[in-house]
Amino acid sequence: MRRARWIFGPLGGVVVAGAVNATGTGELADVSVGEFLARRRDDFERLMDGIRLVCRFDDAAMGIADGMGWFGEYEVDAAHLALHSGYLAATPEFLDRLDQPAAVRRMCRMAADLQLTEFLGALIGVAVQAEAETDTEAGQGDAARIVDVLAIACDLADPTGGTAPAQVFRMWRVAQLPGILDPRSHTPPYLKAGFRAHDEALETLLLGGA
Repeated sequence: MRRARWIFGPLGGVVVAGAVNATGTGELADVSVGEFLARRRDDFERLMDGIRLVCRFDDAAMGIADGMGWFGEYEVDAAHLALHSGYLAATPEFLDRLDQPAAVRRMCRMAADLQLTEFLGALIGVAVQAEAETDTEAGQGDAARIVDVLAIACDLADPTGGTAPAQVFRMWRVAQLPGILDPRSHTPPYLKAGFRAHDEALETLLLGGA
């Protein structure tokens, strides 16, 4: 169940960013997560199906999403944007300006970048562990599914293409992968091998390889 929370936590932030962007106004009062997900129901269902496949989640694990409360109707306020943007701009002065659409959009961009990167990192991490447990060849097959899932998540967060899958992959690689592969890391060698394999496979799919 812990792995499900790794996935659905950042996905909640992705959905919040999408719901804010979907207003077209940058006004928090106009945000409705429920309406946003209802309009994008088919895409969200495809996303969840992809997560189930990549992560090898059973019904119980998928059910964690409902209990987290991020995928139903709730009031999105400044505290949610501050949380999902990693408090990068959560100074009192900036938060006081969240009645201004430009400030909301800026924080929303931060939230989309951070949560998509965290989401991709969780997808890869869970896939690597699942492959190790099932003795599946690392990085093969799952990489294409991860790209599909990430593409849907990016489109949910910002359908204008403001954050593309290749961008998210590169952010993940510089923000998270070095810490995993550091010789001082406690990550076991077999998992490091899995992360390296995914990095190479995703680079080929998203960036065209060498």
